[in-house]
Amino acid sequence: MCRIFGFRSVLLSKVHSSLVSAENALMSQSKRHPDGWGLAYYIAETPHIVKSTNTAETDELFKKLSGIVSSQTVLAHIRKATHGKLSLTNTHPFQYGKWTFAHNGNIKNFHGVKEEMLKRISPNVSPYYLGETDSELFFHFLLTYLEKEMDLHDPNPCITKSMEILGHALEDLNQIIGTLNIKDMGVPTDNYLTFVIANGPMMIGLNGGMSLYYSTHKKRCPERDTCSSFTASCEALPDESGKVNHLIFSSEPLQGENIWIKMKPGELVGVARNMVLDHRQLNLNFA
Repeated sequence: MCRIFGFRSVLLSKVHSSLVSAENALMSQSKRHPDGWGLAYYIAETPHIVKSTNTAETDELFKKLSGIVSSQTVLAHIRKATHGKLSLTNTHPFQYGKWTFAHNGNIKNFHGVKEEMLKRISPNVSPYYLGETDSELFFHFLLTYLEKEMDLHDPNPCITKSMEILGHALEDLNQIIGTLNIKDMGVPTDNYLTFVIANGPMMIGLNGGMSLYYSTHKKRCPERDTCSSFTASCEALPDESGKVNHLIFSSEPLQGENIWIKMKPGELVGVARNMVLDHRQLNLNFA
């Protein structure tokens, strides 16, 4: 399966350690996930995406880009292909307007359910389904439900509303594709819908069966004495307001100071522009 890294912060931050130099950074994980990589980073709330079909570990561009990128919102992915050949169009993250998306999982019997999924896709987004993967079609399925109830080009969507819509989309998709599986109980060809989706200010992750962890604070921030945005929340759980300075998603806990929380199957976690952490437990059908 694939690996995901998502980062949303109040500060412009570099993510080199998480992508390259940490003990289990994406670059080292690419030994087991060699089928390409992609990196989306937002500048002035506009996504810039770089992809490659090379293995991240041996790709100098991945190392160079990871050292340069400084952004408040970053989404990275390394691929282990299940559906679709090695190509840039099949490489995550996928993009539509300001929205970017990375999936760690699989849709079982994809060729058997693809037509039913395609029937549900909005004609406004369907022309931009360019590849062959279940993951890209999954993204367009979610976008279709979002488009029905909100403006996809709104720079400040309500996260509570967005999570509600995503919940409805996932419940309907669950009915189409069948029971979801949990990593420890299933095989790679089973149904897994773990993903991270972002539009710049907002980032939301789901544990759809494949493990996903998140972090909002550190044991001790190494920049606590010099950072102008340092607050107690950087080293503690969110207070009653739920406000955080950063939200990081990772398929595996990364080495370093961050405190990692394992998400439950069916759990959505996210932040929007105000950086207030939001949770929602979905009623999805897991084996």
